[in-house]
Amino acid sequence: MSTPSIRAQVEELRQLLRRHEHLYYVLDQPEVSDAEYDALMRQLKALEEAHPELRSADSPTQRVGGKPREGFTKVRHSTAMLSLDNALNEGELRDFDRRVRELLGGEPFEYIAELKLDGLSMAVHYREGELAQAVTRGDGEEGEDVTENARTIRSIPLRSISTLPAFEARGEVVMPNAAFERLNQERDEAALPRYANPRNSAAGSLRVLDPSITAARQLDYYAYFYLINGQFGCPTHWESLETLAQLGFKVNPNRARCADVDALLEFIRRWEAGRDSLPFEIDGVVAKVNSVDQQQRLGWTAKAPRWAIAFKYPPRQAETVLEDILVQVGRTGVLTPVAALAPVNVSGVVVSRATLHNEDEIARLGLQIGDTIVIERSGDVIPKVVRVKMPGALRREFVMPALCPVCGSHVARAEGEVAHRCLNSSCPARLKESILHFASRSVMDIDGMGEALVEQLVSQGLVRSLADLYELKLEQLLTLERMGEKSATRIIANIAGTRQQPLARLINGLGIAFVGERTGQILARTFGSLDAIASADEAALQMAEEVGPKVAQSLRRFFDEMRNQELIARLRLAGLRFTEEARTVTVGPFTGKTVVLTGTLPTLSREQAKELIENAGGKVSGSVSKKTHFVVAGEEAGSKLGKASELGVTVIDEAALLALLNAAEGPAADNSNSAEAKDVNA
Repeated sequence: MSTPSIRAQVEELRQLLRRHEHLYYVLDQPEVSDAEYDALMRQLKALEEAHPELRSADSPTQRVGGKPREGFTKVRHSTAMLSLDNALNEGELRDFDRRVRELLGGEPFEYIAELKLDGLSMAVHYREGELAQAVTRGDGEEGEDVTENARTIRSIPLRSISTLPAFEARGEVVMPNAAFERLNQERDEAALPRYANPRNSAAGSLRVLDPSITAARQLDYYAYFYLINGQFGCPTHWESLETLAQLGFKVNPNRARCADVDALLEFIRRWEAGRDSLPFEIDGVVAKVNSVDQQQRLGWTAKAPRWAIAFKYPPRQAETVLEDILVQVGRTGVLTPVAALAPVNVSGVVVSRATLHNEDEIARLGLQIGDTIVIERSGDVIPKVVRVKMPGALRREFVMPALCPVCGSHVARAEGEVAHRCLNSSCPARLKESILHFASRSVMDIDGMGEALVEQLVSQGLVRSLADLYELKLEQLLTLERMGEKSATRIIANIAGTRQQPLARLINGLGIAFVGERTGQILARTFGSLDAIASADEAALQMAEEVGPKVAQSLRRFFDEMRNQELIARLRLAGLRFTEEARTVTVGPFTGKTVVLTGTLPTLSREQAKELIENAGGKVSGSVSKKTHFVVAGEEAGSKLGKASELGVTVIDEAALLALLNAAEGPAADNSNSAEAKDVNA
């Protein structure tokens, strides 16, 4: 057993090492040499090994430990981690500023400007001051538990200076440029291909199954949101950043309070010129309204907050030669021309391919094979052809093939569409891409279902439809190359596990044109079941937020196709989830009505009121438009009240809302008959 003096010595060493970690990894102000730090660490390790009863999870010796894990579990976020809308130029930024000023009704406000780090978002949770869990952003609703890997990131404190029972910090995981270069040098020496960019390397490093590999990659973490019970923990964003710094987190020092959009633009221009001097990659500047109260009143769209925007810097460009134009067939049958380029380095990445989207885009660019062209990495990630720099001496025109390059079937271009499509729904190229999409991590998440396996499953005729995945037998997989019994058993189990995936993921996995992750979530929440979506007409489909005529038409085309109906029937028999358990949309007094909430209600929170309206069949929107039926106004109602007056929208208070909700017959017949309703034009 350890003596009190040894226990005190261990705690003293931990405190000292935590202090030196904070000075070195967070403040960049080391007070001791690496050798002195290592000596202290060895001393603590020796004491903990001699007295294992003194070990604790928050000890600096425990950043890396344990065996490699077998996979990552999914974790639901306390509140959605939404992405930001982008501004690509000064005009778009000023438009955003104008909207903020209008929505706030002219009241004063300020922006907080922060550098937009080019990494991946992650939330870290603390309980009783100790790091308890780290979760990647994932699809915004849920992410992956990467706690053991996050523990290896030295700028994430294992123990925070906090008296709160629980809090959450959200931030960005990045790979510093120096660590990225060092990693690629090691791969050069090992004759391995170089990694493309720091962001992808950071993402891959955070998701490896062995934490010791993550530790060796020397990732960094910058915090920018401070939350308590899923809500902002301070009255202003600036105070949140200051609080995070006080709690021991690294917070980017390159930030500023901006009184107006002109000051914000000055900050943006300064860092566009200075971005190459930074130790990490950035791709723009994030601007946020400082006051949390104003943020709440500005609200959110389905995808992003209205109180924040990301100004993206123009992508970097390079010149190269267009050597050929190839054609790829996607999972929806669309033929996409792809530029085959003479390899060229663009902001640290060697680019040899770039999408040309469609035949019309090639004609717009005046592009022919053999031309010298200008390319750029859109968002410093996706290669894109910008223009022809110089026509080639032996240039030749590209013609879209009349037959599918994969299966030889006819190719058609529907009237009003730019896309050419292979008409064969069983085209192997379509099937392979459909399976890969269906199995991808953000969709049904079939771990192990990679390109090599899908290629064999399709080429050997074991899978001719997505539904065939659920009929695969162990003995069939064992006939494939490089497939042992353990791997085959795991694949079968992973496929079976998808039967528990939520409806939104299944909708996304069907590969319906224009229906992705977010739209799948909205459709699942709005209709509650796949059958309801499949039977809804275009008008009913457009009642769902963000679903317009184009998406509604695509949904109807998909569900009207007999082969797709057969697929749905087989997936039902396979036992997949066809219903949304979280909330069932019911017919009620607000069916078909759009409601906007503004201000503070006397007894109901914003979320409570939203839930009551949605359970009564209504839809809650964040902005007032001609399609709005009611505005529910509380104290300190903002600019939405003025917008309602301008458009002649009926305004009611909480009492009228509750009366309508309790009425046997709701406002469907006439929403102006309530005694509590206030006509803002009166």
